[in-house]
Order: sequence, then structure tokens, then C-alpha cells
Amino acid sequence: MRADVPTCRLEDDLNEVRRRVGDAGSDTCFVVDEDRVVLGRLGRTALQRDTGESVEAAMTAGPSTIRPSARLEAIVERMREQKLGSLPVTTSDGRLVGLLAREDAERVTGS
Repeated sequence: MRADVPTCRLEDDLNEVRRRVGDAGSDTCFVVDEDRVVLGRLGRTALQRDTGESVEAAMTAGPSTIRPSARLEAIVERMREQKLGSLPVTTSDGRLVGLLAREDAERVTGS
């Protein structure tokens, strides 16, 4: 799991978020509140748009998440079935812990 996940807030400027995410070498950003509770996700498509939208308008609300205690083999299977490259890892109250990349999980499980 990668803990250095780009984050932003609802009120952030989307152009600035795009720049920060690009500088971080990422293609996704999690929208969090002041307690790091995940509100949404800005994926590749949302970050590439230059329509003057707000972060809130551009994000996908309520992204699917996993818990740190989840069985890795089951998560890899789920990610393959749903064609997901990554999943955010959150605590039971929705606080962002990090991001699990499928390639990393497959390497660890040997699958």
C-alpha cells in the first residue's frame, strides 16, 4: 500500500490540483474532508478535463474502498473482476490510509 496518495479538498482549484497530481507522478487524487474522510475521487478523465469545473463537480463521489484488514487474495480477485488498477484503503470511519495498486498486490500474492 502506498501512503503518499495525492489528496485535495472540495474547495481546491481543479487546475492547481491537476498540477500537484501531475508533479506527484500520479493519475488520481482523493477528495477528503478536514479529517481525511474520503468524499470522492478525481480519476484520470476528471483530471484531464479543462472545463472550469469545481473539484466537487468533477469528482466521482463515494468511491469503493477497502479496509487495511482485508484479505489480499480476495482484493486482487475483486480488482481483476472489476478491472480496477487501484483501491483506496480507509479505516472503518472512512479516513484515508493509502492506496493499494493492483500490480503491487499481485506481486505480493504471486498471482
